[in-house]
Amino acid sequence: MGNLTRDPELRHTPGGTPVCSLRVAVNDRKRDESGNWVDAPNYFSISVFGNQAESCAQYLSKGRPVGVDGKLRWREWEAKDGGGKREAVEIVADSVQFLGSRGDGDGGANQFVPAGAAQQESADFPAAADDDIPF
Repeated sequence: MGNLTRDPELRHTPGGTPVCSLRVAVNDRKRDESGNWVDAPNYFSISVFGNQAESCAQYLSKGRPVGVDGKLRWREWEAKDGGGKREAVEIVADSVQFLGSRGDGDGGANQFVPAGAAQQESADFPAAADDDIPF
């Protein structure tokens, strides 16, 4: 799970299969030289294929949080500039979960509430006014 660092890029294979490229940042925490905890971002390239690729290109944008399930793929190629072999590991997505909501600039802080759930009361948990909340 992480946030998109750029807008999705949609292309098609010669056979017509849609392929969407995503770039996701995932924060990790580590200690620096002085012993303070700091964020250490990791960046992952993700390839999504088929109908899901088209959905990613249509509904996702830079900054949007996503969850990705997939497998790692290692690639190796010869550099075009004659600089030798290059290699990369990318994630080939089996599924991409869209987190947050499209219009939010706050990273999707709005929570999904099923229809009717916001106004329901339970006998065990009556609706409380804001003044009754202890924090």
